[in-house]
Amino acid sequence: MTLGLVCDACDALSPLTARVCAGCGEPLGVPAPRTTTGGGRPPAASPPQLRTSSWPDIPNPMALPATAPIAVAPVAGPRKCTRCGGELVPAHRFCGVCGAQVELPPPGPTPKTMFFGRMQAPGRAKLILIKGESLDGVSYHLAGSEHIAGRLEGAILFPEDPLLSPRQANFFYREGRLMVRDEGSLNGVFIRINAPMMVNGGASFLVGEQLLRVDACPPDAVPAPDDDGTYFYGSPKRPAKMSVIQLLVGGDPGMVFRARSESISLGREGNDINFPDDPFISGRHAQVTALDGGRFQITDAGSKNGTFVRVRDEEPLQHGDYVFLGQQLLRVEIM
Repeated sequence: MTLGLVCDACDALSPLTARVCAGCGEPLGVPAPRTTTGGGRPPAASPPQLRTSSWPDIPNPMALPATAPIAVAPVAGPRKCTRCGGELVPAHRFCGVCGAQVELPPPGPTPKTMFFGRMQAPGRAKLILIKGESLDGVSYHLAGSEHIAGRLEGAILFPEDPLLSPRQANFFYREGRLMVRDEGSLNGVFIRINAPMMVNGGASFLVGEQLLRVDACPPDAVPAPDDDGTYFYGSPKRPAKMSVIQLLVGGDPGMVFRARSESISLGREGNDINFPDDPFISGRHAQVTALDGGRFQITDAGSKNGTFVRVRDEEPLQHGDYVFLGQQLLRVEIM
């Protein structure tokens, strides 16, 4: 036995899916006109009555919880209610035949805006390529334990930089601190100094476009004649504690300056050593001071572009440090 709809006009039984009475053709669920007495209003329309019948089994929609939406059958063409089979009106949330709540079809996929420039997964630190005039370029997130930079090897590649070795540097973490190590490269790794830095003899440093080396001057040897007893003629050699040597392209030595005092100033003009044709050097750029024990102190004199000292082995990095590799300038950001 199943349930059906009773016509208010003729009391005929119709299936739950019917909208009009099969006997008289009257719309189902609309009460027939009734005679009233005393000018009273006609009784309010009551919902269709249900009674048992021999119609084929149809699930009873009234047995469903009012708060449970009914899924829509995923079929092509008009949507149909999965409970009574009635056709659903587009964008309606309830079945017009049985009144069951239905789910609206999910909207199509919404395009998502991707984060531009995120080259790798976020890490504890990142390197930002400086393109010039303080403009930022690509960011390299240091999310792993080691990060190789070079011309051919590693994740941080600059294949068009001829001054980089195939494997130039390694950025890695040690005890939670970011470090950089020179991987035996030809031209080295340079770090911009934020405070006076102590170095040993033979240390290389950059001011503007000038690559320089500081050396201790050994005690002057007593001149000796050749086999014929003739002395070599040259400029007088004055006592000095240190010398600053300019290294030219290809590795040849250029200008050599022997300091008669404890310190040497470098810049574009008005210094012990001047480079008037270098546009990247400030008027007073840096100073080198000789210390006891054959050590030296390199100090930046507040220059615009900074003074960079070559890493001898490995050095810790801090937030805001600048690292120079080949022709690439990178800024360190600790997150």
